[in-house]
Amino acid sequence: MVRGVSERDGVDEILEQWRRERPELDPSPIGVVGRVSRLARELEQRLEPVYRRHGLEPGWHDVLATLRRAGPPFRLRASDFTGALMLTSSGTTKRLDRLEQAGLIARSPDPNDRRGTLITLTDAGLERIDAVTEAHLANERRLLDALSAAEQRQLADLLRKLRLGLPPA
Repeated sequence: MVRGVSERDGVDEILEQWRRERPELDPSPIGVVGRVSRLARELEQRLEPVYRRHGLEPGWHDVLATLRRAGPPFRLRASDFTGALMLTSSGTTKRLDRLEQAGLIARSPDPNDRRGTLITLTDAGLERIDAVTEAHLANERRLLDALSAAEQRQLADLLRKLRLGLPPA
């Protein structure tokens, strides 16, 4: 039973323990941060099987989807991925190396920046991301089934507000 949310989760136990052990403290932020953190890990675990069924290794979907969403000619500068994927430049390079070896992307010099590189979705990459997207969205929809459409919109709005309101790192 989830709709009425009378069930408890592990975070409830953590909150109770802190209230018992340190009653002078307000542990309520753990109710949000702890759940968001745990939920992020659990969602990733449930997204990866769909990617694997479509021949994608962990992390590949984000790169291919980013190129696909860019629209024709499905090309971006390599530097655009570092921020978009929240990876270091070396992490991005490793991921791009693997995707290029798999024939899903191609790299070429950026004619407007002699130090830059352009990343282009190959025909095989376009075919792969188009094939996985429908299954990926159906999976995400299934993962949100515990929430009504209105609750999903409300949660998305609250998460956006929280993210935009975070203090600088």
